[in-house]
Amino acid sequence: MSAKAPLPRPNWRNPIHVLAFGLGSGAAPKAPGTFGTLVAVPIVWLLPEMSLWTYLALTLAMALLGVWLCHVTARDLNVHDHPGIVWDEIVGYMITMAAAPQGWQWLLLGFVLFRFFDIVKPPPIKQIDRHVHGGLGIMLDDVLAGVFALICLQLIANFI
Repeated sequence: MSAKAPLPRPNWRNPIHVLAFGLGSGAAPKAPGTFGTLVAVPIVWLLPEMSLWTYLALTLAMALLGVWLCHVTARDLNVHDHPGIVWDEIVGYMITMAAAPQGWQWLLLGFVLFRFFDIVKPPPIKQIDRHVHGGLGIMLDDVLAGVFALICLQLIANFI
């Protein structure tokens, strides 16, 4: 039985890799996606009050930037969707938290919901994860996980 080859490490002097790896959170030896999402929590919490449209525009800009960041980093490391690339988790959590009520309990619930959908990958998330490649593929499954989590969070916030 052969041991699995170690994944290539990012170039920590390359700002593209640093951002794609969630300021280093993606280098966690276990559960890098969870650590990447943890980076997103204070980002969302510390964002200044802004209109929903401004928040959505910022999130869209980060998603579009993420397609490029993830593509370049995956290409440089020669690994499609390297587990350390967590910019997609940051954006996915930001999507989850769009129009969310204020409070730590909502930040936590959004975190749990996003991680659930990102890990379980219900259809069509799993199909997109398997069949869409490059930076778009890396980002798109987490964007959809964020949308699923957003819908659940809004249903809970508005109807329960």
